[in-house]
Amino acid sequence: MAEDIITAQATAWGEGGIAIVRLSGEGCARLAGKIFSGRRPFEEQPPRYMALGTLRTRGGEAFDEALAVRFPRGASYTGEESAEIHCHGGLLSAQKCVEELCALGARLAEPGEFTRRAFVNGRVDLAQAEAVLGIIKARSDEALKASARALQGGLTAEIKKFMDELTELAAALEVDLDFPEEGEGFIAPDESAARIKALAARGAELLSKCRAGMLLREGARVAIIGRPNVGKSSLLNALLEENRAIVTAAPGTTRDSIEETFIYKGLPIRIIDTAGIRETSDEAEAIGVGRSLRAMKEADVVLWVIDGSAPDLSCGPNGGSAAPDGTIIVVNKSDLPQKITEETLNAEYPGAETVSISAARGDGIEELKEIIFRRVSGGGALAGGYAVTARQMECLTEAGKAIDEAAASIEAGAGNDATIACVAEARAALSSLLGLDASENLLDKVFGNFCVGK
Repeated sequence: MAEDIITAQATAWGEGGIAIVRLSGEGCARLAGKIFSGRRPFEEQPPRYMALGTLRTRGGEAFDEALAVRFPRGASYTGEESAEIHCHGGLLSAQKCVEELCALGARLAEPGEFTRRAFVNGRVDLAQAEAVLGIIKARSDEALKASARALQGGLTAEIKKFMDELTELAAALEVDLDFPEEGEGFIAPDESAARIKALAARGAELLSKCRAGMLLREGARVAIIGRPNVGKSSLLNALLEENRAIVTAAPGTTRDSIEETFIYKGLPIRIIDTAGIRETSDEAEAIGVGRSLRAMKEADVVLWVIDGSAPDLSCGPNGGSAAPDGTIIVVNKSDLPQKITEETLNAEYPGAETVSISAARGDGIEELKEIIFRRVSGGGALAGGYAVTARQMECLTEAGKAIDEAAASIEAGAGNDATIACVAEARAALSSLLGLDASENLLDKVFGNFCVGK
């Protein structure tokens, strides 16, 4: 990567106490010194020393007072010579800084380019770089901790240890393959089988920890589905503990999906209130019904809401009450006289988990939250994992599959060649997770998700 000087505002745009403009690249301190003037030239200022000075345009006109600090190569976030200007928060001062710096030769940083340079310069690996974004987007304490564990190198350490053990096993199998007559380096089939099974067990444990961390990072999608006027929007409001959706007695009030998030036991739960499912000639409502059906397919959990005070269980665009497998049946309006019996529910939804609630009074809402959490988490705790991305989870899954295939090849007596090939596949997947052989396209995809300035 060419070491041109990049700059961007690192803090959010808008009014605030402080706005930070960062620079990175050889000569950035000298460039920053052209708009920042303190007691001494900025490039001669001691590193990591915050100095007070005045910000001026190229024409010498003062536009703010600010603090500035520089970092030498090898001792900065990016690993390059870097600088930061801390000006007053607001809509103009930081923007003026960036404009002046770009006019003097810097260029506006691309999304995630500072962290990308940190990766290229060996300050972080790809797993740690992606953890930075996890910290930025964390919506709960548990999600923050899971991303912090990955940023501090916990995931990297486990992956590298795993890769080392795979390499040792492959090397032993190679020696046995190349020198079958030699005792040194020989590994018995029973020993190789035991080692690969141990690796498979540890891999499954790591995958479980990362799956839990991914849930904390991404959140669980929960769709509220049902006919119009069964209380779906009231349920959304009850889960959020605020009046987010409009609730009226008229059916069809909700015509588009509303998505909000609440936190339960550290897990972000993205709840989606959908349009009521029914036959309709209204074009706008029909579009909403289509989106409801799509939300139902994409959700991790579906809450199938029915009105317990009404005898009709029919639901769906063509009638019928059949709910998708795994759906939680939510019988709403328990505060009213009930016309749906437990026997009717068992007959209509055999084996389905049901819960009775009153969204209007809040009855049963905590029980429903616990059911959702248990369904998503599998009944296990989510703490202690690593907040990984879908890309990282795919790499881990591929590695686990390859290790299982290696174990199967040993058990089948397929020979060391097949086992070595499977071990190599597992190691390649883990290497990709850490970005040891990352292509430019992969880096573009990963860092393109970052904001400008990070």
